[in-house]
Amino acid sequence: MDMPNREDQVKALSNETRIEVLRVLDQPMRHFSGQESADPVETGVCVQMIAEHFGVSQPTMSRHIELLRRAGFIATKRQQKWTYCQRDEAALSDYAGWFAQSLNIKTP
Repeated sequence: MDMPNREDQVKALSNETRIEVLRVLDQPMRHFSGQESADPVETGVCVQMIAEHFGVSQPTMSRHIELLRRAGFIATKRQQKWTYCQRDEAALSDYAGWFAQSLNIKTP
């Protein structure tokens, strides 16, 4: 895994919508079980469905997704004309560990 750009990661998490995107992608079947084009767990969740979930336009959500992708927090894949997203658990765990260590946060 390449060294993550911490500035991109901090920027990605500086917006409540992007944080909430990561939250809902943690349980894709709970939030996106109606997705018919692909299995939301195996393939990921379509950007259009995420946009609809948040009541924003697809271009607006695509911008949020791009910032999360650049930070390494989600992986995207294209299938035909759709883009699907999944959380990158290893990257999120790495960031959480780095953040805690950087601020000398004691974990139980």
